[in-house]
Formats: sequence, structure tokens, C-alpha cells
Amino acid sequence: MIAPGYTRAEAAGSQPVRVMVCDDSAVIRGAVSRMLDADPAVQVVARVANGQMALDELKRTPIDIVVLDIEMPVMDGMTALPLLLRADSGLKVIMASTLTTRGADIALRAVRLGAADYVSKPSAVIGDDVFRRELVDKVKAYGRLRRRGAPSAARETATLRLRPITNLAPKLLAVGSSTGGPQALFTLVQGLGKTLNVPVVMTQHMPATFTPILAEHISKLGCMPCAEAKEGEPLAPGRIYLAPGDRHMMIYATRNGLQARLSSDPPENFCRPSVDPMLRSAATACEGRVLVTMLTGMGQDGLAGTRRVIETGGSAVAQDEATSVVWGMPGAIAQAGLCNAVLPLPHIAPKLLELLRMPHA
Repeated sequence: MIAPGYTRAEAAGSQPVRVMVCDDSAVIRGAVSRMLDADPAVQVVARVANGQMALDELKRTPIDIVVLDIEMPVMDGMTALPLLLRADSGLKVIMASTLTTRGADIALRAVRLGAADYVSKPSAVIGDDVFRRELVDKVKAYGRLRRRGAPSAARETATLRLRPITNLAPKLLAVGSSTGGPQALFTLVQGLGKTLNVPVVMTQHMPATFTPILAEHISKLGCMPCAEAKEGEPLAPGRIYLAPGDRHMMIYATRNGLQARLSSDPPENFCRPSVDPMLRSAATACEGRVLVTMLTGMGQDGLAGTRRVIETGGSAVAQDEATSVVWGMPGAIAQAGLCNAVLPLPHIAPKLLELLRMPHA
């Protein structure tokens, strides 16, 4: 049951995003609440110590976002997650996981079960500006998505300038994503199915602890196999190669085909891995025959790389604003006129399959 009290003005987003912080540590609850309350667009309306208390609070308080700890007494986060979503199907739940392999596995399992996203708690939350920025940014982004309501495929795209489809069949599918990316990647991979005639490379902004676990979860979908890319690894059709956390993934051509290279060059667009080096190198290695797919994400990482791909004869498809958590990365290439299509997330995989079936020149 959704708590009463939503108004049309609130639904339109004119009120602060209302957050419940659920953590069994009073120190963490206080620190997280102070970080969120410091932003005028956010209001912490409830602080609770376990999942059962969160369920009880949801019945009496209008809430947009729950920041949900995983390990708690009485009722843990994974037990509470489906119950919270059943009580309010539009609720956005952000899991707060530890920055460990086990924490990454649980957080990504939660995303597959309906959580909106995760934040990884450092060992010392108090005073950690990186954690604070990620937490506040995600709460505000999912708050806006909550207020928008269910995504609509009818969002106006007439003002976007779309490019004609190239007649060069792609040799590589290259995917970039950030905020909201794990959930979008799961949807995309399931839509692409079990076999493709080209390799797939992906860069998702994510810590090094999380990227091998993300690859495992993508493989568990039962579609194409996925693993972190390895230095010098040949890229085979029908397999997904994920950029490892804290390393840029580059694509090179050899006499035997495409190959992955890993780089510790400085971050680009404040990110490592970054989408831009992947796309720049792919454009050269494939002589432009790259199909770019840009999914939800904050910032403009991938804009320069997509421009290079398009200049060399490639194609690009972007997720639309209505279905993106943050229309930063896909919006940047769409508004720059670099896209052949701008589509709701569920429509992207069918479009990619259509483009990948083009006859090779």
C-alpha cells in the first residue's frame, strides 16, 4: 500500500526528494542523513534501523527513495527489498553495499531483483566526498525518475537531428553506460539473445571490486557469455568483454582480428574506465565499422569517441530521455546529432539486431 499524501505538485517534482535511510548503525544513519539533507533538493523524512521498521514507516510516510543497508538485524535488506517494492511499486530502492566482492555480488543481485541501483560504502563513510557525491547524485536522479512516473515511449524526439543509416555492416558493438547502467545492461543483453555475429565491448563506470561481479551477473542471464577483458585477448563474436574497473579498455586490430588492450592512462571525463578511449581505438581498429550504443549515465563520457566513430563511417544508437535515469551520456550524443536512432530502452536491442544483420560490404 502506497502511503497517502502525494500531490500533483509533488508528482511534477517541485518538492524535495523524500528519502528514508535504513541502516542498523546510528552513526551511519546520521552521517548519510546529513549528507542528503545538505542538498536543498533532498529531504530525509525517516531514519530506521531495519527492514521491518522501513516497511512500517512506508505505510505512514510518503517516500520516494529508500537507501537500504544489506546486513541488518530483525529483517535484512535483501528480505525487505521485494516487500518494499510490493508495498509501493514506484518506490526507488538504492542498496548500500560494502566495497567488497560479497557486497558487490549482493548489490547486483538486488538490482536484478528490482532495486534501482547501489552505492558502495567506504570503510569510513564520514568525510568521504566521493561517496557523498555518488549518493546525492543517485538519490536526486532516481527521485526525478520517480516523479516522472512510468517511462513513456511517446517522449517527443522530433527536435533531434538523426543521421541516415550507414551501409557499412558493423564489426563491433560497443556499449557505454554509467548511472543506472547495470539495470539497463541486463535489459539490453537479454534483448540481444544468445548469439551475435560480432564481439561486444562494454564500459560501465564502476569500481574494480564490482566489474568482475557485474560480468558474472550478465553471464547468469543465460544469454551471451561475459567476462572482464584481459590484456591481449582476442575478441570473439557472440561474447561480451567488460572493461575492468580502474583500467581503460582499448581495441586494436591484428592480422588475426580484434584484440583488447588494457591501459592505466589517466582518467578521462573523471573516469577510468572511460568510454571515450574504447570508442576512439575501436573506430581506428574497425575502420569505422563500429555500432555505438549509449545507455543511461551522467556527464558526457563517450561524446568525443562517438564523434570519431561517426566521422569514420560508424553508427550510433542512444537510449531516450524518458527511460534513462540520467540523460547525460546518451543525451550528449543525441543532441550533437550523432545518432541514427534514439529509442526507449526496450526498443534498443531489436534495433541493434536489425543493424547487425546488414550485409557486409
